[in-house]
This record gives sequence, structure tokens and C-alpha cells, in this order.
Amino acid sequence: MVIETSSVHIMESGSSSRRTVPGAQAIARAAALLRLVTASSDGASLHRLAADAGLSRSTAHRLLSALRLEGLVDQDPSTARWMPGPELYLMGAVAASRYDITELSRDIVRSLAVKTEESAFLSARRADETVCLIREEGPFPIRSFVLSEGIRFPLGVASAGLAILSFLPDHDMDAYLERHPELEERWGRPHGPGPLRTRLRETKARGYAVNPGLIVEGSWGIGAAVFDREGRPEWALSLTGVEFRFAPDRLPQLGRTLLAHAHQLSSRIAGARR
Repeated sequence: MVIETSSVHIMESGSSSRRTVPGAQAIARAAALLRLVTASSDGASLHRLAADAGLSRSTAHRLLSALRLEGLVDQDPSTARWMPGPELYLMGAVAASRYDITELSRDIVRSLAVKTEESAFLSARRADETVCLIREEGPFPIRSFVLSEGIRFPLGVASAGLAILSFLPDHDMDAYLERHPELEERWGRPHGPGPLRTRLRETKARGYAVNPGLIVEGSWGIGAAVFDREGRPEWALSLTGVEFRFAPDRLPQLGRTLLAHAHQLSSRIAGARR
């Protein structure tokens, strides 16, 4: 049994400041398309990319064609779907030496999946979103596929982003909510300012976030922030599974296990060589 995810829309952050920089709108649109392409494991159609990026088909096609000339995206000749291009791999290999923590964290994510028997993840904060970096399957046969490598969610939506947002300084949290009044319309009433602030307070008091099936009905998740050397919440570990696996009598145990692994990873990051 699996629980499938619905389509994920990519948000642009800081759009008001971009308008003051010449050419910023075109770059922001191209970047949004790149994020959408990389979030689709089997490629994405022009129609879907244009819709999710909020662009006309002609504008999306023009930008994708320009990105293809630079090797940043590619198009499958048989399906016409757009996919990541070879230049992204080369750029990513260079960037990984500075930003990649997957080697530091993979065994911790795997341990989390084994001990809880649920699907475990590492997500990284990227501006106003989280992006999933690692997925490890637990042995329990019923799984939720809301999250996988490359999938992005706005902060405060999935459990990983809720955990990260709750541990940001208050002024950063307030600024984020002011930038994104569309969260309630896009993700439902629980993501309106009032309910979301309540969940953020509960998360900070509890230590970990709980997503009670708010993205896909019946698919629950919990997330705990992972901190950098300066104490900033830049990553999160999370677990997802079907609702009955997150019952009130088991949830605290899962939360303690999750927090212990998140603390272990934060300590490992703090002790890593600069």
C-alpha cells in the first residue's frame, strides 16, 4: 500500500526585492523552472511546468529552450518531458564539496528508519523552502510517498519545514509569514496565520513538529530541526507514515527517537572540520 503525493508548487521568495535588479525577473522565472524540473523524478511536461511556475506556455517554452542550450535542462525525445541537464550535475558536484552534508548524515537517517520502521528523511532549508536530500525506507510495508529526493515544500507546510520555521528568530518567522500570505489559499485553513502560529508555538514547546495528514489525508509526519555550528536551523530530519502508525500512544516515543537523531546530527555538524 502506498499513499501518493499531490503536485507540489514552487514558491518564489523575495520577489519584491528582485524587481529592483535589472533582468532579475527573467532569472527568477528560469530558476523557478529549474527547481520544478529537478523536483520531477521522471521529468515534467511543458503544460505542468508552465502551470506550476505561473507562466504562459510560450514563456515557459522560451525559457526552457534557453536553459537547454546551456545544458541545464534536457528534453526526452520520446515523451517530450523536460529533465535536468548534464551541466546541473557538474555544477552540483562542485557545490557539493561546500554544501553537501549527505555523507555526514546518511547513516543517521538510515538508523532512524531502522529504529522507527518508518520512512526517514533529511531535508535542507533553501530560502523559503525545504528540499528533500535523502530518503531511507523503514521495514514497515505500508509507506507514504508524500516526500522523496528533490521534492520541495514551503517552510511551515511539511513537518520538516514546520520544525525549521519554529526555531527561526521571531523576526525571521514574522517576515516569512508576511511574505507568504498565499499559504492558506494554497495549502488549506491550517496554514493560515493564526493556526500556523499556534502550530509553530506547539512545535517549539514540544521540540518536534507534527503534521497530522494536512498535505495528504491519512499520511502523517513528524520533523525535528538540525542546527549548524552557529545554532541556526538549516536542516531537518523527519518521519512519514500512515496515520495509525502515529497514534497518541506511540507518537511520543517516535518524537524522542527523532530528537535524539537530530541532536546527534547537529553535534556531528558542529564537530566537522571547517
